[in-house]
Amino acid sequence: MIACRVAVMLVFLSVGGFSAWAGTSLTETRSTLEKWVEARQLISKTRTDWQSDKETLEQTIALYERELKAIDEQMSKVSTNNTQVAKEMEEATSLQKVSHVTLNGTRQFATDFEAKLKRLTPQLPIPLQDILKPMLARMPADPATTKMLAAERVQVLVGVLSELDKFNNAVNLFNEKRKNSQGEEVAVQTIYVGLGAAYFVNEAGDFAGTGTSGASGWEWTTKSEIASAVQEVVRIYRNERTARFVTLPATIR
Repeated sequence: MIACRVAVMLVFLSVGGFSAWAGTSLTETRSTLEKWVEARQLISKTRTDWQSDKETLEQTIALYERELKAIDEQMSKVSTNNTQVAKEMEEATSLQKVSHVTLNGTRQFATDFEAKLKRLTPQLPIPLQDILKPMLARMPADPATTKMLAAERVQVLVGVLSELDKFNNAVNLFNEKRKNSQGEEVAVQTIYVGLGAAYFVNEAGDFAGTGTSGASGWEWTTKSEIASAVQEVVRIYRNERTARFVTLPATIR
């Protein structure tokens, strides 16, 4: 009976000891499992966060790369534009230098030709001087200080040359007055053959002569013997006679 109780007591004690051990192991296991689950969750969260951060970072990098590319393109354009601007500036500077040289040459040409015209004017026929007077008045009094544009000065000179050429290549008839041997002014008709010679005659046909250009103006010589010939030329000029050859004296200088 006693032996039986002892056995039962041992069995109880054994069962009690196992239960105590089992309880401790389960608690540790549960704690370990909880920590493992937490670790897995943390790893999963970390992976998710990293994936999100990675995508954000990649998007940011892509954005920066696009901006850098755009900046590079703009800088390239600026560089190209700067090169073009520099090229255009160089061309403009070169053209400006050529223009200055040309302009200075034009001014000098105008100055020289204006001086020649002023010396030539007194030697021209009075009717031609009257024609040129408005244009000659436009020429600058002092080429060194004039504000008149070179183009305007050349335009005036071209106009003067045009009138000179027109007069020199035509036969022109003008009504003038000439002094006779008594010093009296007589109304005459003067035929200018270009700028080389002139012939005059009065209405009565008793006063006639020739004219040539001199250093201080036209010089006139009375030659009454050519009166009829000059009158014939006047009639031909007015279409009152059929054109024909008329002999007149000429002075070669």
